[in-house]
Amino acid sequence: MIDLVERHTALAVVVGSRAYGLHGPGSDHDRRGVFVAPTRAFWHLDKPPTHLDGPAAEQFSWEFERFCVLALQGNPTVLEVLWSPLVEKASADGQQLLATRGAFLSRQVAQTYGGYARDQLDRVAARRERTGETNHKQAMHMIRLLVAGAHVLRTGEVLVDVRHLRERLLAVRRGELSWESVTAWAADLLAELADAAATSALPEQPDREAVDVLLTTVRERNLA
Repeated sequence: MIDLVERHTALAVVVGSRAYGLHGPGSDHDRRGVFVAPTRAFWHLDKPPTHLDGPAAEQFSWEFERFCVLALQGNPTVLEVLWSPLVEKASADGQQLLATRGAFLSRQVAQTYGGYARDQLDRVAARRERTGETNHKQAMHMIRLLVAGAHVLRTGEVLVDVRHLRERLLAVRRGELSWESVTAWAADLLAELADAAATSALPEQPDREAVDVLLTTVRERNLA
């Protein structure tokens, strides 16, 4: 199955700390990608996989249709792939996917980004209450998600590179900011997210028709 990634990758990017501008000397190369299973493979009882790990360490790929479904849902992890500044490969299918990326965006991202961030905040708070320990890395990513969520609602572009906040975010990760300061920052960002959602020019729903045309075109292209 891994040959689907090796031979049929449409888009390959680097995400994580290196794409965020938060990396250090020993940071991993987190790679994410989209592969296109040959169309005829769907004619069999056993369908192609929706996702695959590998072949490299820290590499994960989605099949094209599964990726589109998750992106339409406003999944932050998936949307970051479409806006990563570190693109390693983009075939004709991948280039068309990137050209259509705006169709995946809607005001729903207020719920997905905000929901992911609140979930992480709750997890960190619960661990603090249970053990007295703080997951500073998780707290940092909670803040990053809130910043990114407000940005996409205001601009229609997914914010991946946050190096303009590098020192402050790394201070959170190192535990140099008090928990009270972190939660106050999160509260301010949640208010910004709500304000951005109320005034966003993004549509109420993503453009499913445009994504459906994209998927059909890709399936036809890979029929041979």
